[in-house]
Formats: sequence, structure tokens, C-alpha cells
Amino acid sequence: MPDRSARRIVAATLLAIVSYAAAVAPAAADDEARRQGRFGIRLLEIPENRLDDPRSHAFIVDHVNPGTTFTRRLEVFSTSSRRQHVNVYAAAARVGDAGFTFAPAHTGNELTSWITLDRTAVDLPPHGHAPVTATVAVPPTASKGERYAVIWAEISSASPGPSGNVALVNRIGVRTYLDVGPGGEPPTRFRIGEVTAARSEDGRPRLVAEVGNEGERAVDLEGEVRLSEGPSALSAGPFRSTGVTTLAPGGHGQVTVLLGGDLPAGPWRFRFTLRSGRVSHTATGTITFPAAGERAEAKGDPSVPVLAACGAVAAAAVVLLIVNLCRFRRRPLDREAA
Repeated sequence: MPDRSARRIVAATLLAIVSYAAAVAPAAADDEARRQGRFGIRLLEIPENRLDDPRSHAFIVDHVNPGTTFTRRLEVFSTSSRRQHVNVYAAAARVGDAGFTFAPAHTGNELTSWITLDRTAVDLPPHGHAPVTATVAVPPTASKGERYAVIWAEISSASPGPSGNVALVNRIGVRTYLDVGPGGEPPTRFRIGEVTAARSEDGRPRLVAEVGNEGERAVDLEGEVRLSEGPSALSAGPFRSTGVTTLAPGGHGQVTVLLGGDLPAGPWRFRFTLRSGRVSHTATGTITFPAAGERAEAKGDPSVPVLAACGAVAAAAVVLLIVNLCRFRRRPLDREAA
């Protein structure tokens, strides 16, 4: 890992935003949010060796050896016209069947016990901002594997809401994906399986890709679909997925991309591209969108692994044929020798 002098300061866009309100009526939450204004937290620096990784511009994503200590600079900011008191802390997260999920309140885990913030609260002037430094100290005895957490910025209302005795709490965070282990970073791999076409409840066509994470790190998948060779030589797209699908190592899930509601049924040629950080894969094929309530499978083009498997089977069949011919020709000689 490069030291701090090798890091480049980069303004990062916050992609992981989560807010929650406990037992507060939606109208009260909206009123309080308007009074408080917006606030957020973002990364200010990225390791130089990850500048080409889009995930690292929004999240803390890294691989380190046991015994490593490193820092990340973040910034808490406000767009409110009044002063804001913002609490800052690290809390647990996990990646499982439900994707990237957050633990409630200040719940900790192994990774949060390694994270120290140089301040636990900041007082922001109107439209102000303040830096926060996170130090991550991985113990020498840390076991191999990836761990997850969130560094949160949190604002609580100064008084209970109109419902009586519950205050509103909003928090916004930066995800942390930290892999620990000797040697280089483990591979990130995922596979696109079956692609199907369907329609949403309001009749919009959509493509759904089955995806398997075959690597050793979690993936955050974003999808893009382009259509070509449609009716009257039409082309359409790109259409992008509206959210991120997070899969744990060995996990499986779906990525859905909604398309334009005025598209003809087809047939179309499609290119379905999935990306996670530096890694991207594309599935291609032909599709005709079904009527509402029906489901259609896309006819995908043979992938490189499929073609390789077919070639291996063909080669094995040729070898087996040659062996059998040799045996057939040797049998008369064997009888004569006897």
C-alpha cells in the first residue's frame, strides 16, 4: 500500500446513502428534513493504485497484509442555512443474501474495532464542512478474509417530533470493504448466466441477468443494456440499472435493467454489460419481449467458456476414436502371435 505522500486528493461522489427514522410519521420526517437541510460525508483521498477503480471513488476499498496501518481522509459537509451538529462513527455491516446491509445504531464488529476517528463529532457552520481522518490498524494476528463496515455521519433532531416522544435521526455513510491476507489482492470474478426478458407491472420491458460471484471479494454490480438490429433497423440505449446489486463471494443474484416503455417487442440484438470496479463482462444474444405477464428467455450467443468446453469434448472424442481404431487393428496380430 502506498504511503500518504503517494496518495492523490480526489473529490469523491457519495454513492452509499442511507437514512432512517424511528417511529416518526412521514410528514414529520419531511418537515424536519426541510428544516435541517442536506448533509453528507465523502472521501477526500484514494490510493494511487486505485484511481482507475470507480468503487474506490465512493467507498473505502482496499487489500492489506496483517499488521498494516493506513489512513483515509473524509469530509463532512452541510448545505443547511443553519448550524449542524454531526456525530461521526464507524458501525458494522455485512454482505449476504440481502446484499450490503447495515447494523443498527452503533453496533460494532471486528473491522470497526480497528477503525479510529480523529473526532467523533463536528459542529458545522451554515454551508460548512470539516475534515475527518479515519485510521485503520489491522492487528498482526488478523485472519484472512474480507470485512465490512460503514463510517457514518449522523444528525439527530434537537427535540422530539410532533408524535410526542421520538426524535428523528438521519445518517449517511461511506461503505468500507477491507480484505486482509498475505500476498497480493485476491481475484474479483463474476459470471453472467441466463438472461431473461419480462415486463414490469406497468408494462415496461426489462432484461434480467442471473449473476454468480466466483471471486474472493464482494462485488457491487451495475448493469447497462444496449439494443440493436430491432424492427426497422432500430437501435436503443444505453439503459442503466437504477441501483447496485452487491454479492458476497460465492453468492448469486439478479441485475435488472428497465428499458423504454415505447420499445417494440422485437426481435432485438442485446448487449448486457455488468461492471464492478475494474471488472466488466458482457452477455450478448437475441430477445423478443413478451406480452404483459409472460416471460421469455434470451437466446444468448455461445460464450468463450462454452466454446472451449465444446472443443475439449470434441478433442476427447477424436482421441477415443483413434485409440479404438488402434485396438481394432492390433487384435488380428495378437491372435497370430498366440
